[in-house]
Amino acid sequence: MPRLEWIGKEKVVNHAKEVPFHVLERKYSFGEGKDGMVIHGDNLVALKSLLPEYEGRVKCIYIDPPYNTGNEGWVYNDNVNDPRIKKWLGEVVGKEGEDLSRHDKWLCMMYPRLRLLHRLLAQDGFIFISIDVFEYANLKCILDEIFGSTNFRNCIAVRRGIKNVQAQFEEVQALSLGHEYIYLYSKSSQSKLPKLNKNFDIEKGGKWDTFWRGTDRPTMRYEMFGQCPETGQWRWEKGRATKAAENYRQYLKETNEEISLDDYYLNHLMATNEKLDFVRKNESGTVQYYVAPKSGKLLSDNWMDILLSGSYAGFDTEKNVLLLNRIIDWVTDKDSIILDSFAGSGTTAHAVLNLNKKDGGNRKFILIEMMDYAETITAERVRRVISGYGEGKNAVPGTGGGFDFYEIGAPLMTAGVLNEEISPAKIRRYVWYMETHEPPMEGLGDEDFLGIFQQTAYYFHYLPGEATVLDGEYLATITEEAESYVIYADRCLLSDEFMAQNHILFKKIPRDIAVL
Repeated sequence: MPRLEWIGKEKVVNHAKEVPFHVLERKYSFGEGKDGMVIHGDNLVALKSLLPEYEGRVKCIYIDPPYNTGNEGWVYNDNVNDPRIKKWLGEVVGKEGEDLSRHDKWLCMMYPRLRLLHRLLAQDGFIFISIDVFEYANLKCILDEIFGSTNFRNCIAVRRGIKNVQAQFEEVQALSLGHEYIYLYSKSSQSKLPKLNKNFDIEKGGKWDTFWRGTDRPTMRYEMFGQCPETGQWRWEKGRATKAAENYRQYLKETNEEISLDDYYLNHLMATNEKLDFVRKNESGTVQYYVAPKSGKLLSDNWMDILLSGSYAGFDTEKNVLLLNRIIDWVTDKDSIILDSFAGSGTTAHAVLNLNKKDGGNRKFILIEMMDYAETITAERVRRVISGYGEGKNAVPGTGGGFDFYEIGAPLMTAGVLNEEISPAKIRRYVWYMETHEPPMEGLGDEDFLGIFQQTAYYFHYLPGEATVLDGEYLATITEEAESYVIYADRCLLSDEFMAQNHILFKKIPRDIAVL
């Protein structure tokens, strides 16, 4: 498979593994329930911090990264010259970062983040990425590399809805941009997308339409109700048409038209999952076929029926909540986790809360926003959606629910030593995950005993500022029965022979703590 190369790529390909693991510090909770998380901080660090609890569990990811247009005026600095990004590029890419083109910088920024998103995505999950013409070709290349070209599902076109000002000019450099793109990838090529329908506000009833068509196919001209067209053709081949005529005669015989043909058709469809055809000759002698009632239509990758931009928060790059409603309702179930690591104004959380209220679901949203408006715009929008907003006839009732607001905390390790600012409970939860790759259980970390996994009991004997010892006295405190034991401590005073006889594996703190 062809691969895209750019200045600095070799420095960032594996950078996601080098990002230090930081804990997340909860600052407050809002509302009732655990519908979501809003995290303020660099999304690269935040994504790494989510791995112990959420790796392989996120059903739907939607991101709206900077489009790299070079427009300096956007709230989220869109040419990747934000001081924090420049600082990161300087540290990771080094002096090469000073000379990178805008596209190289953007690729350096996106690549490690997409690597982490791939790890967080569930095996049956899907990721949606909004983009426009400036980087869509480059983005496609790195998505093929990270997610696999076989997992590319669609490039969805969505209407921009931006006013076209070209009418005032006789000549223009290019056509105005009428749409943007959403790339859709799966984690596994075996994953199947549900059928996507757009429901009509009012169901369209069935109707009769002429069975004759103007296209000229002699093989489709045959006798029907004593008529045989000299030109044109019948709509269906003879066998299907004959069966459809019989279906209509059967309808008349069974119902004497006491129930409508629409009801007859729908009752049969619900009972058998079979769509019946009907053909008749009407009172004026015209041969007609039945067009079944419709409650919606099957959507393709052309979403011109929906507007990309939103207007709830007045945010420059805000996405339409109806767009996120469609995506999340399409690919998630009631217990899914949905992640947005470029959260902006919080549209993704808005859509999740809407859907939970609509169907009683327990979907959970995770928003990450690095900019300072994470509290004043992103979290504030989520609070208003939960509580209700607007006045008078424009009032919108609250959805209910709740969320926790987090800041990125301290790193787990500094200079290869456990950071004593981190609570032992959080360290133990991390160690459990690194040993088992299972999400930490509720309440895990308050004691040395972490749990039993595949007949092995795990202990983490740790006291900040003190040296812990695995010896006979400590073994006497262990009451859990298991086939084998993994015990972390600062030192071990037991002999190798004793350890082998009792199926105990000693791991030294911090040397043997695996790194994400």
